[in-house]
Amino acid sequence: MLKKRWKLREKSDENTVKSLADSLNVTPILAGLLVQRKITNFHLAKAFFRPSIEDLHDPFLMKGMEEASFRLIKAITSNELITVHGDYDVDGTCAAALMYLFLKELGARVEIYIPNRLTEGYGISKSGIETIKAKGTSLLIAVDCGITAVEETALAKSLGMDVIICDHHQPGNSIPEAYAVLDPIRPGCNYPFKFLSGAGVAFKLAQAVSERIGKRKLPLKYLDLVAIAGAADIVSLEGENRILVRKGMEQVNTTPRPGIAALIRSAGMEPGNLSAGHVVFTIAPRINAVGRLGDAIRAVDLFITTDEKEAVRLAEVLEGENYQRRKIDELTFSHAIDLVENSVNLDDEIAIVLHEENWHPGVIGIVASRLVERYYRPTVMLTTVDGVAKGSARSIVGFNIYEALKKCEETLLQFGGHEAAAGLALELDKLQEFKEKFNQIVKSIVKTEDVLPEILIDTKINLSELTPKFLRILDEFAPFGPGNMRPTFLAENLQLVYNPRIVGNNHIVLTFRQEGCDRVFDSIGFNLGSYAPLIDKDKNLLDIVFTIEKTMRDGRTFPQLRIKDIRIRQANEEKSEDISINKIEVNK
Repeated sequence: MLKKRWKLREKSDENTVKSLADSLNVTPILAGLLVQRKITNFHLAKAFFRPSIEDLHDPFLMKGMEEASFRLIKAITSNELITVHGDYDVDGTCAAALMYLFLKELGARVEIYIPNRLTEGYGISKSGIETIKAKGTSLLIAVDCGITAVEETALAKSLGMDVIICDHHQPGNSIPEAYAVLDPIRPGCNYPFKFLSGAGVAFKLAQAVSERIGKRKLPLKYLDLVAIAGAADIVSLEGENRILVRKGMEQVNTTPRPGIAALIRSAGMEPGNLSAGHVVFTIAPRINAVGRLGDAIRAVDLFITTDEKEAVRLAEVLEGENYQRRKIDELTFSHAIDLVENSVNLDDEIAIVLHEENWHPGVIGIVASRLVERYYRPTVMLTTVDGVAKGSARSIVGFNIYEALKKCEETLLQFGGHEAAAGLALELDKLQEFKEKFNQIVKSIVKTEDVLPEILIDTKINLSELTPKFLRILDEFAPFGPGNMRPTFLAENLQLVYNPRIVGNNHIVLTFRQEGCDRVFDSIGFNLGSYAPLIDKDKNLLDIVFTIEKTMRDGRTFPQLRIKDIRIRQANEEKSEDISINKIEVNK
């Protein structure tokens, strides 16, 4: 069981917390959580709790938007064939569906092109450009891809096609010479918010076009797709993204389009109380599965269909593909663990780099993420595709894996991504050189103590403070994700009502009470079953680090503590020294 460091956040300024608590009529703990999020007064709190579409930025602040919107309107009015080029993940398929539906609504002639992950790889390819041109396309709109497609864009231009790029990824050394390039993080772009998803950038283009033609509200009907893309792509859920995802999830829960409703039900859920977390852990894997194992256009078809029977059929296809993906995933994960345990010297090598020529390219990114969870080290997993090693890289907190790959550039054929995740390809005979170079770079940045995962605790709390009003206000902090993580609490000296139970695959179930609190609380700790034999309700008190989520029972909603880690002490043991600022305790 991987040990974890517990670190308590530094306390916010007491005067600011007290003033905010008084103005909002909330507890100091809730006010402190808001101040941690840079919400320090009533005005900012109102914007946080009541995000408004009116607070979205003017799309024309984005570099290239004037040109992009003008060219798109010209293509629509001239009845040109427009092809929307998406990507095979959730963001790419949602962005493609959004742009297709928007253009259809305006009467455009439009088609969708999604590359095949297994045969074409990520992003725009030269073969894809030639296929799209052969259909008579004169305007290509690339969504969630294209910012590094310099040669491919030049090819499209030479074939007589104009290209509009709507991307959010890191640019390379040069920007493609497209008709317009929309990317909030490209050099020279002064757009105020830098963390949009690919679907978010596509939405801004739809906004700009709609403003030009006097139909400002038209794109709002596609916020559900923006929300699913944003949640699944793990973009920062603050600022503009918070508005887009919050409003979009309201649509998902109240008026889901047929494909999304069918997908939710095929996953054993019902619209109504779904969160961004449900998208990440339940909905997104089903959408990704069809792109990982085959043709992602099926996900786009699900989003754009208006036929409920067709929606149910396509949702069943996604469900079946996800089932197959999980089986391949488990086999690959098991094999990868064997390789790590038997061929990687974890005392000497901080990074994990694995290659197996027969691994399925559609699941190695997932497995790389699971290896990071298990070993907490930057991880690269590679398979062989057409004689080339291709794969995925996943990182740990504080280590920019994209920049690390950039330092290995001379060993790579291509790479792309961001701080937490990336894709790469290299010649097979460069594998050892890459592994050694990558490990050198990781060692120069990541220290031994950094490979103990850190749990950052927002605040201590007593269970008596978890009142219905507290929980109701905490719900309003949603949507949760990067930039607005679900608050993490520390509760100490908890008494067990019953001895631990194990459910599912190594999950621990505990029921707590605490001195001074007349209620009991149910909790679950996923993958923490190893603690169960060490705990006796009559001999032990527990400190737990946890978040608060909801669970359904008998048709009613109850709060449930989601345990992230446990510290066990003897019931008669004196209270241990508090976790203090600038002091990190390692859980034993």
